[in-house]
Amino acid sequence: MRVTILGSGSEGNAALLESRTTSVLVDAGLSHRRLVQRFESIGREAPRNVAAVIVTHSHSDHAMHASTYSTRLRCPVLASEATMPSIRLRPAAHAQTFKTGKRFVLGDITVHSLPIPHDVPQIALRFETKASSVGLVTDLGHAPKGLAAFVAECETLLLESNHDPDMLAQGPYPAMLKRRVGGSHGHLSNGQASDLLAGLRTTPKRVVLMHLSETNNTPRLARSSAEAALGHRGTELLLAQQRKPLELGPMLEPQMQLRL
Repeated sequence: MRVTILGSGSEGNAALLESRTTSVLVDAGLSHRRLVQRFESIGREAPRNVAAVIVTHSHSDHAMHASTYSTRLRCPVLASEATMPSIRLRPAAHAQTFKTGKRFVLGDITVHSLPIPHDVPQIALRFETKASSVGLVTDLGHAPKGLAAFVAECETLLLESNHDPDMLAQGPYPAMLKRRVGGSHGHLSNGQASDLLAGLRTTPKRVVLMHLSETNNTPRLARSSAEAALGHRGTELLLAQQRKPLELGPMLEPQMQLRL
């Protein structure tokens, strides 16, 4: 699958997954205008034929523009039964719910979901075709039992590495927000992300660190922590950004991958 991350962070999240026959947008935290601009910045047109927009949870940086995506692209908005009631959709938007833990199919992509701990209902997603698999795990306060197995066979893993605990503790956030971000239903720290990576029975060919805080983290800290967990296992390690798209094409041949 081809993956294009249009934005990852508290200002807005959206990603496009493309198989041979099917395109799926995940999350709608960027306005449609910004979505078009992000594609233009990498020399591409915004997608016109999208099977669905999947919303992982109801926070505005993931769900705010779901109605616009649905009406502009003439596709349904999909969300879990727990999430859909909290998404503000206009009557013209076509809403469809799915049951967390029960797979569903969009074209040649099979979608799996797993509940993960956040302060609103949230899910991890795994997208599978006959040729590849992609896991998406963001906005969670800790790695619950079963998550490692859920993403164990993913070729590409998009994984939150939100904050450095020391930077969070010493940073400018008010105490209540610090407790929320660093709590068990907040966001995954660099160390927690690394622990998950280190415990995977099969190492992904590619890992993308997601949802990095611009206040409580740095790319250097996030990368260093993940590198230590992955060791010298031939994994390509990348970092998603808030304002600059990241396009993931076909996997590199093993001898061309970044050696960690």
